[in-house]
Amino acid sequence: MSLLLSNDDGVHAPGLRVLAETLQQAGYEIAVVAPNRDRSGASNSLSLDRPLQPVTLDNGFISLDGTPTDCVHLGQHTFFRDRCERVIAGINAGANLGDDVLYSGTVAAAMEGRFLKKTPIAVSLVGNRHFATAGRVLLEMLPQIETMALPRHSILSINVPDVPYEQIQGIEVTRLGHRHLADSPVKTVNPRGKECYWIAAAGDVADDGPGTDFNAIANNRVSITPIQMDMTLHNAIAPMAEYWP
Repeated sequence: MSLLLSNDDGVHAPGLRVLAETLQQAGYEIAVVAPNRDRSGASNSLSLDRPLQPVTLDNGFISLDGTPTDCVHLGQHTFFRDRCERVIAGINAGANLGDDVLYSGTVAAAMEGRFLKKTPIAVSLVGNRHFATAGRVLLEMLPQIETMALPRHSILSINVPDVPYEQIQGIEVTRLGHRHLADSPVKTVNPRGKECYWIAAAGDVADDGPGTDFNAIANNRVSITPIQMDMTLHNAIAPMAEYWP
């Protein structure tokens, strides 16, 4: 199988390197297009206000001055057209749990691969140390994922505890948990006296009950959550239609 890899931590990120090496050593053919710098939090944004300039690095990875979505979009439509069957995004340095998926460039990169033959995968390490654990876990899960009959335009979000492989306590299929509202932005003033704001950290966990991705990670279990593109609130359609018969 030929895989298109990307991320949001940047083309030089250790997680991407481990992902590529792990898959290549297992015999997978890979192609890599990733942002030229950290684009965490870019979500599903596309660069529509300027042209994008790819640079091929010595290791064959393509570095792009754009977002994760840009990278996968160009990868599957231009650089490797008709060559790749699945997008795998990661290995992200940090969790993508609960509401994180709304902002995650890693999840967005996977989501852009929803038109390919096979269900795309986002892989995140809940930390920044044991990337090899996440790589090994993904490799062991791929044969089972191959047999799944998942709906079109869905993706799989995998979160792996940041521990040595031997400490992993299994794999759990989960739903997304939820966070509280994030802290208020932090106001500062730059050296020229201009008012500036830092976006604060994500909110604390609000829903980490049994069955959630948060709960699985807290128990050193790998979380795999199926996510769908269809954001329609289907059970509200009929009641709302009564207002406009």
